[in-house]
Amino acid sequence: MASLQDRKSLDTDEKTRSRDEEKDAYDVTVSVAESNEGDEALKLVGRERTAQFSEEYNKKLRRKLDMIIPPLCAAVYFTQFLDKTSLNYASIMGFPIVGQQYNLVSLAFYLGFLVWEFPTVYISQKLRVGKYLGANIVIWGIILMCHAAASSFGAFFALRFLLGMCESCVAPILILIISMFYKKDEQGTRVSWFYVMGLTQVFGGFVAYGISFYDGNAIASYKIVYLLLGGLAILVGICVILWLPDSPVHARVLTTEERIAALERVRDDQGGTENKHLKKDQIIEALLDIRTWLIVLTTMMTSIPNGGLSNFSNKIIKSFGYTSRQTLILSTPGGAVASLTTLLCGWYSDKKNERMIPIVFCLIPTIVGSAMLIGLNNSGNKGALLFATYLIGTFGSALSSVYAYNASNTSGHTKKNTINAITLVAFSVGNVVGTEIFQPKDAPAYIPGKIAIMVLLTVQLFISVLLRWINLRMNKQKKAQLEAEKAKNGWTDEDVQRERERHAFMDLTDKQNPFFVYTA
Repeated sequence: MASLQDRKSLDTDEKTRSRDEEKDAYDVTVSVAESNEGDEALKLVGRERTAQFSEEYNKKLRRKLDMIIPPLCAAVYFTQFLDKTSLNYASIMGFPIVGQQYNLVSLAFYLGFLVWEFPTVYISQKLRVGKYLGANIVIWGIILMCHAAASSFGAFFALRFLLGMCESCVAPILILIISMFYKKDEQGTRVSWFYVMGLTQVFGGFVAYGISFYDGNAIASYKIVYLLLGGLAILVGICVILWLPDSPVHARVLTTEERIAALERVRDDQGGTENKHLKKDQIIEALLDIRTWLIVLTTMMTSIPNGGLSNFSNKIIKSFGYTSRQTLILSTPGGAVASLTTLLCGWYSDKKNERMIPIVFCLIPTIVGSAMLIGLNNSGNKGALLFATYLIGTFGSALSSVYAYNASNTSGHTKKNTINAITLVAFSVGNVVGTEIFQPKDAPAYIPGKIAIMVLLTVQLFISVLLRWINLRMNKQKKAQLEAEKAKNGWTDEDVQRERERHAFMDLTDKQNPFFVYTA
């Protein structure tokens, strides 16, 4: 009887060992995927590459992604920037709030943005990011339409504050989605595709110009702008909920094979996809990383001018001696210049594997344009002054490069979210300050504001060069450490590649992962 029990026990032990060996051989992802440590990608792929896809297959997959993700991201950002700058159009179309109260209403958007940035980013980490984004867009569309019913300073201030809260999730989520689906040498271009905010200036200018011909008494012209843009936002939000993929793991628009291919395509970049668990150590690392605060300075230096110009550019053009209707149409070429600069900088960024040099390229024309506006003030030379305002539009692509920088140079899902949130907080603070550099007492020339823009962007040139130098130095250090580790363990090149693959989806930060390479 005892021997029978012993045999049963032995059989059980052998079966257990056999199952364990089989699990180790065929399901290397289980322990990591089921823990809080690993990446969501491990639900579909192993820690080591087990599936190979041809270059032709990957190109076909990238084309499919390009037909879905960048157009939807562009629609979101297009809608957001239109909504954010709707106040700029309303300001010369009978908007009832003027003077310092106008400045405060403009500021309210960024206060809402600032207050809600960290909560919205960490909430989105727990949820499906595409669905969360879409829901926020629908809500802000409704809020925007409510502007047509408001008439007092308090009502406009409250609505702009809520609008800022809803729109604060946009950039972090779009950066995250681009980093999940695209390789590092593709991210700059894709970010530039959705960041062509200058097109909103062209589109919005022509729409507002058309509305300006309305002379009926049933509804004020600026209210029509809010109703149209609010309706557009609701439509875009519904499209995002239906079609924007949350991650490669949950992309319903892809087959299972395509999802695996999408993950394997970005494996060697070591950026990972997502992890639903908030990691305290990654938050601390983000806060202690010197590059985080240099990015904060970079964002501030470019956002202060943005806060002023996005709300006062039409007033500046009108001060040259143009009518309100002429101002609306004359503002549109500036948007075309901004869009072209963004696309060129994005292309160069991926082509040369650079992130900071494109920022330098786009800031120089803005510095020159600011100097022209100051030097030619009261000259009566409308053409030169108008040309200067178009030159100023080039600086907008700097933030696009910052987004691409964050996508390419940060790993670890919580760290990514933290740095993106900090970047957008800096963006918000910069825009709040920016609304105040154009004071009513300085109208119509706003010389102090123009001087501030020139000085801030000149400082930014040096910050960009410093960030680039730090990343290059860190890459040299990582390379030396990897060579030492290779010699110590006697690794072959194949061993190094296997280790690189095993690290890709462990949700490690860029500093924790020895195989992570920074983009300058």
